[in-house]
Amino acid sequence: MSEVVILTEAAALQIKDMMKEHDEADALLRVAVKGGGCSGLSYGMGFESEVGEDDSLLEQHGIKVVVAKNDAAILNGTKIDYKQSMMGGGFTIDNPNAIASCGCGSSFRTATNVGTPENC
Repeated sequence: MSEVVILTEAAALQIKDMMKEHDEADALLRVAVKGGGCSGLSYGMGFESEVGEDDSLLEQHGIKVVVAKNDAAILNGTKIDYKQSMMGGGFTIDNPNAIASCGCGSSFRTATNVGTPENC
């Protein structure tokens, strides 16, 4: 079985820096899907301190990643990377389950889940 979420080394290093910066050294990284955006679904990432009973826990590059079981099918095989450019840096998310995304790149939909589309 493939990993639900795949962190690249660059993403893990950036997340570790953010954890140190916000004094969250022991935090868990929550990767989530929520309704909204032009295409119906959007990604969320944030730090948490506990794993819920409906969560899956995995670890990559020293980062403990939490995904709600409800989000696992939508996120399965999703690669999170961190890219640096002349304009700054940012996380990129490559979800093989997304069949459409909006022009701004912040929302998507899958073949089985259209979410709750909003106006851009």
